[in-house]
Amino acid sequence: MDPRFSEVFSKPDNEIFKVVFYPDRIYHAAYLNATVSERYKYNVTEVRNKSDITFIKAQVYQDGRFLANLFRIEYCATRLGEATRESNRFLQMGVICNFTVIMPDKSEINSQVTLGYCSWVRAYQCEIWDNLDPIPGSTHHFKVLSQMGKNGAITEVPALNNALKIAREIKEITITFRENETDEPFGYKINDPAWDNDFTRSYQVPKTNDPSSPQNTVTVNNYLINFQRGWFMNSADVIPVRYSNAMMENINPAFRPDGTNIVEMKWILQRELGGNLVYFHEVNVTPGSFEGVHQHIGSEELYYIVSGEGIAYMGFDDDPAFDDVSQPVVRQEIYCIGEKSVRELHVKSGNIIYTKSGGIHGIKNPSPTTPLIFVAFGYHCS
Repeated sequence: MDPRFSEVFSKPDNEIFKVVFYPDRIYHAAYLNATVSERYKYNVTEVRNKSDITFIKAQVYQDGRFLANLFRIEYCATRLGEATRESNRFLQMGVICNFTVIMPDKSEINSQVTLGYCSWVRAYQCEIWDNLDPIPGSTHHFKVLSQMGKNGAITEVPALNNALKIAREIKEITITFRENETDEPFGYKINDPAWDNDFTRSYQVPKTNDPSSPQNTVTVNNYLINFQRGWFMNSADVIPVRYSNAMMENINPAFRPDGTNIVEMKWILQRELGGNLVYFHEVNVTPGSFEGVHQHIGSEELYYIVSGEGIAYMGFDDDPAFDDVSQPVVRQEIYCIGEKSVRELHVKSGNIIYTKSGGIHGIKNPSPTTPLIFVAFGYHCS
C-alpha cells in the first residue's frame, strides 16, 4: 500500500474533517462498497445531498494505484416507501434509479441503474465505475468482485464513462426513483409501480408581472442535484414574483377582491439548494399589505426582518417567552384552518421569527408608504 494513503488520512489537520464534515477532507472513512477489502481506498471529491438522496463523486484506488472514477448513489427511500405503502405493497430490496447527466455542452446522458438495499448504510445504493478491470497484473478481491455486474452494487454504464472522466465539470444531474416492476418473492409483474419524482415539486420564475399567475409556476418531476460550488449574487438583480392575497382565503376579513393586497417574493435560491432546504427568498410586504397567517406541518421557516416595521402574528403559545409578557392575544383567520388565537408582535429590522412544524405565523405591513422586507428560509424537517 502506498504510505501516502495512511499519512494523508491520519494527519491531525484532516482529522477534524471526519467529525465536522461529511465526508472527511480526503479519504472517506465510512462504508463504501469496495471497503470490504483493505486493498481499496476512496478519494471522495464532491458530495451532494437532496432530501434523502446522497450523490457522491469519487475515485477508487486498488493497492494504492488509481483504478476508476465513480458516481455513488445512496437513497433512503422515505417517499418511495410511503408511495408503495399507499398501493398496499412493501418496497422490495431493489429500487430503479433513473437519472440524467447534463454535460458541459448541455447535451444529456440518460441512464438507469438498480439500487440494492445495503444494511451497512441502511439505504438503497449503487456505485457506477468507469472501469471494472483490476489493476494490470493484479486481481480483484473476491468480496469486491462478487459485487460487480449489470445490477450489482458496483456496476459499469458505458454511456457514462466519458462523463465520469470529466466528473468535476458535471454541474447538474436530475434524478428519480421507482419501485421494481417485479414483486418479491412471488415474481408477478407490478403494472403501476410507485415513483418518487420529488412529489410534484414546482419552482417559481417571474414570467409575468400579473399577481398569482400560474405562468410563474414551473412544475418538475425530478430532483435536481446541483454540483455548482459557489454563487455570488445581488438581490437587486432578481425579479420578484408577485402574489395577491398570499396565504389568505376570501373569507379572511383582510382579503381584497380587487387584488391590491400584494406580496412580492424574490426567489433567490430554490432547486439549487441541497439537503431538505426548499428555498431562500426575499419578501416584500408592500405598503398596507398582509401576508396571511398560516401554519407549517412537516416543515420549518425562518424570517429575518431586513427593513421596515410591521405586525407579526405567532401562535399564542408557540413561544413560551411570551407567557409572562403582555403581548396582545388576538384572533386571526388561519389559512385553510379557521380562526385561532395568536400573539400580536411589533417587528422591525433585526427581529427574527422562527417557526417549527405546527407553528403559526404571518406578517402585516400597516405603513401606507414604506415596504416591509424580510428574508425567509424554508425547509422540510420530516
